[in-house]
Amino acid sequence: MLAKIVSGATVGLDAVLVDVEVDIAEQGLPSFTIVGLPDKAVEESKERVRAAIKNSGGDFPTSRITVNLAPADLPKAGPAYDLPIALGILIASGQINPRVSDALFFGELSLDGGLRHTNGVLPMAYLARQMKVAKVFVPKVNEKEASVVSKIEVYPIESLLELVRFFADTIQITPAKRLNLKTLLIRGGAEFDFNEIIGQEHAKRAAEIAGAGGHNIFMKGTPGSGKTMLARALPGILPTLTESEALEVTKIYSITGNLPLGEAIVTTHPFRSPHHTTSRIGLIGGGSNPSPGEISLAHRGVLFLDEFPEFPRHVLEALRQPMEDGVVSISRAKGSVTYPAQFLLVAASNPCPCGYFGDLKRACTCLPGAIARYQKRISGPILDRIDIHIDVPSVETQKLVGKAVKAESSKEIQKRVQKARDIQLKRFKGANLKSNSEMATSDVKRFCKLSEECRTMLTTAVAAMNLTARSYFKVIKIARTIADLSGEASISTLHIAEALQYRPKETEF
Repeated sequence: MLAKIVSGATVGLDAVLVDVEVDIAEQGLPSFTIVGLPDKAVEESKERVRAAIKNSGGDFPTSRITVNLAPADLPKAGPAYDLPIALGILIASGQINPRVSDALFFGELSLDGGLRHTNGVLPMAYLARQMKVAKVFVPKVNEKEASVVSKIEVYPIESLLELVRFFADTIQITPAKRLNLKTLLIRGGAEFDFNEIIGQEHAKRAAEIAGAGGHNIFMKGTPGSGKTMLARALPGILPTLTESEALEVTKIYSITGNLPLGEAIVTTHPFRSPHHTTSRIGLIGGGSNPSPGEISLAHRGVLFLDEFPEFPRHVLEALRQPMEDGVVSISRAKGSVTYPAQFLLVAASNPCPCGYFGDLKRACTCLPGAIARYQKRISGPILDRIDIHIDVPSVETQKLVGKAVKAESSKEIQKRVQKARDIQLKRFKGANLKSNSEMATSDVKRFCKLSEECRTMLTTAVAAMNLTARSYFKVIKIARTIADLSGEASISTLHIAEALQYRPKETEF
């Protein structure tokens, strides 16, 4: 007898339908075969399914069982096919006879027949809505994740036995209530508050501009000057995620298994801080079965690269294209996938190997050649792609030991950042842009009209500072963000002048 169950497979951040076809032949020796390019996890589902059916009170057929995962040319990975395979065997063996043509099944089975947390449920729920599949059966622990998708009925189930009883009409399973995204999104939290950072007003201002426009920022300073605290406080001033942004991030975290257990969506901006020994695949993504890297996990959030020059050069060079395009494309023999990577890069570095070059309190012990080699670990093309460059000097003694001066909190700064970002969303409505940093050259010419005085100042700056074409447009984008923070419709020479302060300066040894 033949049974056909609808399931799905993730390809990048999207999902495609997979038909799980189960055939039980009366003739031939007992066997259990899975075909359709299964990986090791899918192959091992044979043992999980066998034990789950027996421990749920069912009879596992002692016949020739063939499971086909169609389309056959699409690689299948992960344990999520356990539930549709087990259900297909029960139907094909005549133990149950439910109507399953309008339902999608997805979930990993434990040996006792229970359903475990399964990665990739959110893309599956969107697939069901897209293909007009009315019902989706998922593990109960993934209930909230699937419930953010409208126009489908989500049935949370705890075990294979519960599903069988539901189809036998002996119990009822109430569809999950749809969740409202707007009630879930909250203002970004952070490890530190800006009022905890002593001094560093110039660096705080730069961080505010970076957060308001989504600009990459590079901080260079002596050890203990507060670079790490600034980076870890930055998520606290970022604007609240929009619904579309939250869903983009949640899809990534869903397929990688990073979504917190029992949570519906990612509610705040991600903060990722990989160690400088991270490999290129770990940072960018890849592998034999391509998966997202740290830059995609930081999508719509902050990617903090501390000790920036200590990262291998080939790893940093791999950041060029994602920083420019906001996506990363990974091509392998089995296929090609594209992951979003629209992150705010925060890089931090010491000025030299000992950390005290240019410090007024402690003398640098490095030779000039060692300083030059250290600073050249970061290539010019990478530095040119970073919008804001600032020096973070050591904290003045008077500010450190004197009476504490009340500083602005992250909440107060976040209000200005949110207002500036709202202005940008209104400006870019219909243009598929979220922030000033995402503007291409044509967008800058369209949305950033300059007066004759501003053009004259930029012309002088290009000649005096040897700005590249990319740097020229970055200055305009930063000036646009500064104007947004001030609530001004037009860019003035004051905004241009401040933006020029954030370009890198020549270092003398």
